[in-house]
Amino acid sequence: MKSGCIEAGCDEAGRGCLAGPVFAAAVILPDQFRCDGLNDSKQLTEKQRDALRIIIEENALSYAVGICSPEEIDQMNILWASVEAMQRALAKLSRSPEHVLVDGNRFRPFRDIPHTCVIKGDAQYMSIAAASVLAKTYRDAYMKELHEQYPQYQWARNKGYPTKKHRDAIREYGLTHCHRRSFALLEQQLTIDFRV
Repeated sequence: MKSGCIEAGCDEAGRGCLAGPVFAAAVILPDQFRCDGLNDSKQLTEKQRDALRIIIEENALSYAVGICSPEEIDQMNILWASVEAMQRALAKLSRSPEHVLVDGNRFRPFRDIPHTCVIKGDAQYMSIAAASVLAKTYRDAYMKELHEQYPQYQWARNKGYPTKKHRDAIREYGLTHCHRRSFALLEQQLTIDFRV
């Protein structure tokens, strides 16, 4: 973190899913912010993430969430859709950052703001870890809502990731508008009828 610099951390959630949008968050934390247990969201339990989300939202100087739809993912590919979701989150911040920290190794410049890509940055920088938690909790909540419409895919449990039960449901029920058609939805890709 650059001392005295307004720095935003960015991370995404849902890159490896077969269904649902990719979510990204941008978070600006106070210079002196410290929070025990804040780490890469994948290393935390759902209960821990939900508790941390409250702390992050109460203490952040600014935070925002951006998404890219399954259709956009199919058009752009998941890497650039993830970057676009991060940029959408950055654009929604109430404060403009002077520097952007990005989890991963690829990004497009956002406006004229300098950025740094950090592999496994969510384990090194609080702001990226906070963005990781927000992206994951917002996406999980969204997938739970989608589960109410499409319970056969068990998205409340698998959040759209490629579990055996999710793939079995695709075989049995076909696709929804929430599925990413550019992904290998089955081990051997099949022609599957679209289901609304």
